[in-house]
Amino acid sequence: MRGFLASSVGVTCAAALALPLALSAPAQAGPPAVTSEPAVPGSTQSLPLVPLAGERSLGSAAPQQGLARRDVRPFSLVGVIWDNPDSELRGRVQVRTRSAATGQWSGWQDVETHNHEHGADPDSAEGGSGRLRGSTAPLWVGDSDGVEVRVQAEMDERAPVVSDSPLPRGLRLELVAPGADALSAGAQPDVPRAGAQQSLPRADAQMRAPRAGALSAVYAAVPAGNTGLEPTSASDIPELSSDVIPALSQQETEREFLAERPDEQRVKPYIGPRPRIVTRKGWGANEDLRERGFVYTKKVKVAFVHHTASGNNYTCSQAPSVIRSIYRYHVVSSGWRDIGYNFLVDKCGNIYEGRAGGVAKAVMGAHTLGFNTDSMGIAVLGSFGKTKPSGSAVTAIAKLTAWKLGLFGANPNGKTYLKSGGGNLYKKGKNVRLNVISGHRDGFSTECPGWQLYSKLGSARKTAAKYQGR
Repeated sequence: MRGFLASSVGVTCAAALALPLALSAPAQAGPPAVTSEPAVPGSTQSLPLVPLAGERSLGSAAPQQGLARRDVRPFSLVGVIWDNPDSELRGRVQVRTRSAATGQWSGWQDVETHNHEHGADPDSAEGGSGRLRGSTAPLWVGDSDGVEVRVQAEMDERAPVVSDSPLPRGLRLELVAPGADALSAGAQPDVPRAGAQQSLPRADAQMRAPRAGALSAVYAAVPAGNTGLEPTSASDIPELSSDVIPALSQQETEREFLAERPDEQRVKPYIGPRPRIVTRKGWGANEDLRERGFVYTKKVKVAFVHHTASGNNYTCSQAPSVIRSIYRYHVVSSGWRDIGYNFLVDKCGNIYEGRAGGVAKAVMGAHTLGFNTDSMGIAVLGSFGKTKPSGSAVTAIAKLTAWKLGLFGANPNGKTYLKSGGGNLYKKGKNVRLNVISGHRDGFSTECPGWQLYSKLGSARKTAAKYQGR
């Protein structure tokens, strides 16, 4: 079964290609089949759902769709998509999977049916591309080769009739294989280490640390002539030659910052030490998937914290595979130009570069609908409605925000204003006062990032401000 996985192919940021039309067009209804894709690392099987009845259904009068148990090519992450991104999936999605290692079937697992929460703003080029599809959150299930799924429409609690919003059209099950594991700089011990230093062993650092000045261009301003909302060519961004951007001390970070901004030499900057960041190359991003070019806003005023809602059943050595799967789900299945988050954090506190364009730049993401301009999105891998995040993950949020927000003069423990692009919490055009470090739920009515993580943001704000020297 493992022979179905495509072999690893080396790619670089500078060689990024546009998303193939064959992957961006909505799938047509028809008999169950898998979509075909070029021979690139990883794969996506897209299976149309069919009406359920009898023992495979949930025994309800509500409309139900799904798939009976079946053998499939190996995969590790699942999600459900549909044709119209403006349609809501009001109902319940459950999957069960068969382990490729043991042959045992899991119990039914709920897939979070978040709608209109994540993604590109409606007025952006990405939001108006015509490629977007509605989608649930992705669920990481590990190496699997069998699947069963059922989707039930929501019932009206006031009467025994179906809700006036039936299941959306074009429901499909997406089965994502992350591709063969590559040597990843993100692989760390699976047990979070309290207070662990974010630095590389000496020998590793000598091999992977960029040459002096190699990262200086990531501090540069948006290229001349760029409006801040238009794609910039790949040649405007330097290619990082390393799998890891190494950590810097406070003194080294300030020195690098001031070297790039001579006009600010007279004032000591409030900026935290740069944390160790695993680059896209480090977690194995297939740069052929995403769109060519990059999109920027003017600054980063707010950091929105998310959870991926993909479950907590992963090890830190698997985190690069989880990220590759989410990336593929966002681009191939959901139709986004790139992974939606600017950064990701695993349970061991490792920080990963998300959307391409430069870790120190104001890259426009697709993470907080209505508030993607002048903000960044940080997603912690996992689900935190009932599960507490690790201390290492919370510390990583504080370190990352202290550095990145410091580049733009923002106080992590302060408040600021962002103009809403529209959503279910604030109407378009409203100036909204937000914490500089906010949760997704502060800009949109959602449970993200899960209460257990959201309740830790106060601590992250204070810690980040201390890292900045405030």
